[in-house]
Amino acid sequence: MCRKVAILGAGSWATALAVLLANKGLRVAVWSRRAQLAEEINNKRENMRYLPGVNLSGEIKFTDNMEEVLSGAGYVVFSVPSFAFRDVLREALPHLPAGSAIINGAKGLELDTLLRLSEVFYQEAGPGKFEYVVLSGPSHAEEVSRGIPTAVVCAGYSEEYAAAAQDLFMTENFRVYTSSDVRGVELGGALKNIIALGTGISEGLGYGDNTTAALMTRGLAEITRLGVTMGANPSTFAGLAGVGDLIVTCTSRHSRNRRAGIEIGKGKSLQEALAIVKMVVEGVRTTSAARRLADLHGVEMPITEQIYLVLYDDLSPREAVINLMNRDRRNELESNLG
Repeated sequence: MCRKVAILGAGSWATALAVLLANKGLRVAVWSRRAQLAEEINNKRENMRYLPGVNLSGEIKFTDNMEEVLSGAGYVVFSVPSFAFRDVLREALPHLPAGSAIINGAKGLELDTLLRLSEVFYQEAGPGKFEYVVLSGPSHAEEVSRGIPTAVVCAGYSEEYAAAAQDLFMTENFRVYTSSDVRGVELGGALKNIIALGTGISEGLGYGDNTTAALMTRGLAEITRLGVTMGANPSTFAGLAGVGDLIVTCTSRHSRNRRAGIEIGKGKSLQEALAIVKMVVEGVRTTSAARRLADLHGVEMPITEQIYLVLYDDLSPREAVINLMNRDRRNELESNLG
């Protein structure tokens, strides 16, 4: 195994992965777009902006020099917001070491094109030059960085490279499974953020566990409907990248999407909620992208539709709940399929 890993991005998840890898004795170089942030983290040995309270070892170096970060790296981990993925990739491509494994930890869809991030990657990098693996599953940075037991999945088109990513990240506290269903893993990781916004809105309205359970269960059904229609393996949505990630994102105090939803449920505007969270809330863009994908593929996604109307058309959250509760009567097993 190459002893150097490059990480592009300096947010909470990038920092948590850097901690995990450095604890395995690897050299970790982390790229930050902002030189001031990189200098601050190097000096204080703590990412106070995105992951406060976690000590960073001397094996982790932050810099805004991308060429330096990528030089000699055997693995390159992308950990930037989905909306920035294409631009960062374009900047990185001239410096990516030949034969390096590309591992993407972002969970989202490209809003303008509706592409999954693997599709964005191969559109920019071309076929055959690099192997792409996606890392997903229920894995909040705040817990991974502190060694709390976690299980995730690495999905790749190449079994060899998925296994290599598995070996890279696997520790006694971080269990990694492999998968060949890149499509399903990417869609599960992206779409669960929409449902987490919904459970947060429900909590902000003062509703209880019954409502949360209903949203999560029916949300998983519509995620699976869209995913299978788009060619994903239905079993993926019963696994870590599906129901696993859905549970943690919909219920955890660490979830940005849930926190934003809570503020919206309490009456804040979308922009006010985002200002309170202060970090990227992937579910906002994903809601818009998923609604368009549902229309494109003729898939019914009622929860996504109502959340879109709340976020973008000023529908009141209580009215959205009424709309969902008063839909036509359905058979549950039949409605799971379409």
